[in-house]
Amino acid sequence: MTVKKATSITMIEAPVPMHEQVYQQIVRALMAGHFEPGQKLTYRKVAEQFGTSPMPVRTAFQRLQAVGALNLLPNGSVEVPSLTVQSFASLTEARILVEGAATELATTRLNGNSLRTVRHHCKERTEAAKAGDIDRYLQANFNFKFAIYQHCGNAHLLHIIENLWLQAGPFLRKLAEGAPFRPSEALDVDFHEKILEALEARDPARAREAVAHDIREAAQYMLQHAKFMVSDID
Repeated sequence: MTVKKATSITMIEAPVPMHEQVYQQIVRALMAGHFEPGQKLTYRKVAEQFGTSPMPVRTAFQRLQAVGALNLLPNGSVEVPSLTVQSFASLTEARILVEGAATELATTRLNGNSLRTVRHHCKERTEAAKAGDIDRYLQANFNFKFAIYQHCGNAHLLHIIENLWLQAGPFLRKLAEGAPFRPSEALDVDFHEKILEALEARDPARAREAVAHDIREAAQYMLQHAKFMVSDID
């Protein structure tokens, strides 16, 4: 019997649907603090912002409503939810637990290339803080953290972190913009260099502790210096 030689098959990746691309763009915008708590969003304006039609935006909004990242208003538009001081404190503690665990898992998985990426975002965040550039600062902070978390090796844990950031991102922007201090002062409670040092030393426990300190100290500092503004959404 003649055995035919197996033919290699090249797998072609299917293109990402437009509605999924738009959804991911809006998710990243929320997590990076490009929207504020209480901000009203319409399909048309967001579609114009992302250069697409209203239909994929409508689909994205529906998905985000399902996870509590957006609230539907009577007029058909949506609103970025607000948080009370107590909710923000609870959210902060949840972030410490899950982001600390993700960092601990990622520490031994990060290699030379991925560590260089983390190092780059750490430098970018520091430069943005010194320049007082809030947009760049919040984006660099998001990039730095998720450059670590994406290497945790646990998709479910990463999904939980993303859902928490959908709530935290807008609130962090409101605090940063409303507090009477320049972003450069946030370096006083910055633990990013400590996180990076622990990652480079491949010390999971120290990396987890540094992330916990970074989240907790930054949250306490912002709440302390923005009480007048937090009370407006409490």
